[in-house]
Amino acid sequence: MELAEGTLFGMGNPLLDIMADVDEAFLEKYKMKANDAILAEDHHIPMYDDLVKNYQVEYVAGGACQNVLRVVQWMIGQPNVCTFFGAVGADANGKTLADSATSAGVNVKYQIVEDHPTGTCAALITGTNRSLCAYLAAANHFTKSHLDKADNFALVEKARFYYITGFFLTVSPESLQTVAEYAAKNSRPFVFNLSAPFICEFFTERVVAAMPYVDILFGNETEARAYAKTQNFKGLIDPEDVTDIALKIANLEKANSDRKRIVVFTQGSDPVIVVQGNRVLVYPVTKLPAEKIKDTNGAGDAFVGGFLSQYIQGKHLDTCVEGGIWAAAQVIQNLGCTFPKKNTFEATPIRDNQN
Repeated sequence: MELAEGTLFGMGNPLLDIMADVDEAFLEKYKMKANDAILAEDHHIPMYDDLVKNYQVEYVAGGACQNVLRVVQWMIGQPNVCTFFGAVGADANGKTLADSATSAGVNVKYQIVEDHPTGTCAALITGTNRSLCAYLAAANHFTKSHLDKADNFALVEKARFYYITGFFLTVSPESLQTVAEYAAKNSRPFVFNLSAPFICEFFTERVVAAMPYVDILFGNETEARAYAKTQNFKGLIDPEDVTDIALKIANLEKANSDRKRIVVFTQGSDPVIVVQGNRVLVYPVTKLPAEKIKDTNGAGDAFVGGFLSQYIQGKHLDTCVEGGIWAAAQVIQNLGCTFPKKNTFEATPIRDNQN
């Protein structure tokens, strides 16, 4: 299926991932836990030099939203279907990020920040676990002025689908709201990701403000429970039950009431829970042998990318989830959010175009 250029618009924090295998002592040294996803504080800043000087590191273009768009491009195999906005520094790392994303087929329109370096993310691998610590730097200085430029906003108007991560709420909530409101006004799907428990816990008001505009919500079981806790949801049979939480969120108020909200919660190798309105769907995940798993970093982004690659083509919801599960399985067999050169996904024949 041929898609128009700029069909999917994304906005987020472009980061250069610095990946390394470390031990538990390293995590303890910098007060981190396995599978953390946090923003760097002052005591984390020396960690980046420590990694580069004392460990074997690998650099990979990253940032949650940008990862998703790279996966979408890989799955579709047609350049410039995705457009991405974010801020980088006027430095070599920024050029590396742009070159990587462009080579993956993403049309990047970065805001260049002169007085801050390009953001980085330490991806600390301990066995099959990973812990992320993002130093946003330039990415933290994206401004709505970039979005408001006529040539740039024309790309928002051209898009038919929108994806923004919860991480971006720490940077420019006004930019997110602008895109979300435009999507709702024009009846185009707006897709949002809870991203991390700390987003739900410390940026609660911003998440709540965005939620009425969300047509598709992604998250994992930990993020789901964190959001439910902040909202003190009433009437849940079990406040820890991911399905109950998904049902509650699916039926929260929507700005565009013509389209039922879809909530998609992943649970690692446990089943994917999908709720649309009051309909609950459960999708099993085939577990990979432990020896095939190299790095779970990027699995969530890969799932979303695989899902959206099918969704923007009008595929059946089952196919969208199948694409997400398949893409995540490919990525965890590689380091970082990377994947084989060739996409070999073949959907199970079902009732496509009948969402």
